[in-house]
Amino acid sequence: MSALTATEFNFPGQTGVYHGKVRDVYFVDDKLVMVATDRISAFDVVLPKGIPFKGQMLNQIAAKFLDATQDICPNWKLATPDPMVTVGVKCEGFAVEMIVRGYLCGSAWRAYKSGVREICGVRLPDGMRENEKFPTPIITPTTKAEIGEHDADISKEEILAQGLATPEEYALLEKYTLALFERGTQMAAERGLILVDTKYEFGKHNGEIYLMDEIHTPDSSRYFYSEGYQERFEAGEPQKQLSKEFVREWLMDNGFQGQEGQQVPEMTDEIVAGISARYIELYEHITGETFNKEADENLAARIEGNVTAYLTK
Repeated sequence: MSALTATEFNFPGQTGVYHGKVRDVYFVDDKLVMVATDRISAFDVVLPKGIPFKGQMLNQIAAKFLDATQDICPNWKLATPDPMVTVGVKCEGFAVEMIVRGYLCGSAWRAYKSGVREICGVRLPDGMRENEKFPTPIITPTTKAEIGEHDADISKEEILAQGLATPEEYALLEKYTLALFERGTQMAAERGLILVDTKYEFGKHNGEIYLMDEIHTPDSSRYFYSEGYQERFEAGEPQKQLSKEFVREWLMDNGFQGQEGQQVPEMTDEIVAGISARYIELYEHITGETFNKEADENLAARIEGNVTAYLTK
């Protein structure tokens, strides 16, 4: 199995490229060509080996949910000319990510357990337990970090004070975020899943707010299995979940949390294959469809051919 970890395309009409943590974005005329590579990141660190088929899975999940939510708000997607590529309209992104949480877990739980009772200006009730459902979903935005930097929590008040969005824009961002989360929650429930938390990115195109990037993928979201949730919660047991939290847990178990001086544990072929298999499991549970592994002998050539054919048709 091969993995695409770096790209250096030169598409017709290309004016620039941005290499992100796991996606490479090519600027072509008035469009964006977003390539979902097989790179994997955790704790804001790109791990040394790629995960076969990860890019294809994430791209196809995101495309499915973008199509299923376009009645809620406009989004950037125009086409998916290759299993690992989405082409969309160019937006001027807001410098914040809208994180919405339905349950207390992950980094929010770690902060709560240490005594924190306010996250991003949102007051949390006392006496909550790990994986407990919030009375209503909460929005805990973060700043969008540059490569190598960590995202930082930010409150609605700070976003407005720093001019990162106008009050009218932020009100619409909140409205879209909660509506998208509700739709994602409904779709997850149909698959026997609970959408625990997720993040959305928005930008402006022709003066209108658009949803950008991936949505409801296991890289940007956390899912629990509905079956057994209540029993595990009442017993204080870990939830069975669909997310890349299992990658973070493997790293933490091996002494790595992205801190200075820590070494990423060895990613053996067995570890890489295991992560790939888990991602396929995630894909099939989230979409309800069988994952079809696309030919991966020469991923770069396949992508270049497919994208070029789309751009020049």
